[in-house]
Amino acid sequence: MNKEDHKLLAIESFNKTWDYLDIKSRTKEQDLEMIHCTHSSRYHWGFAGNELNKARGEWQISRVYSVLGMGESALHHAKASLLIVEENNYGDFDLVFGYEAMAHAYEIFGMDEEKNKYLQKGYDNLIDVEKTGDREYCKEELDKLK
Repeated sequence: MNKEDHKLLAIESFNKTWDYLDIKSRTKEQDLEMIHCTHSSRYHWGFAGNELNKARGEWQISRVYSVLGMGESALHHAKASLLIVEENNYGDFDLVFGYEAMAHAYEIFGMDEEKNKYLQKGYDNLIDVEKTGDREYCKEELDKLK
């Protein structure tokens, strides 16, 4: 499989994951398919993408597990995403969402102090989100964790 094929599959799986996330009441089968799709996306980005694609893939995996209430997996992938973002000095909304993922994961465990620490870091970094629309979207997502 060539790099372009991997890229197409990564994008397709990423978008399909969002389709599942948008379903208000998923079946257990749809939950499993969503998990498979998000891991598929990250797997293919490993061949076709850069570190930013990998960070976003890890973030999406964390989001899926957060939505499903699977704290250990959510936290594992949130940490992976944030590590890539920090090691590569990515800022903008990727850093905010790295913190948001951590807050989501800690929320599952009922660890309010840790959740609030990362939530505050997300808010503190909103100022560095370049585009107004992105900044507003980031804030909306952080506000959901209050």
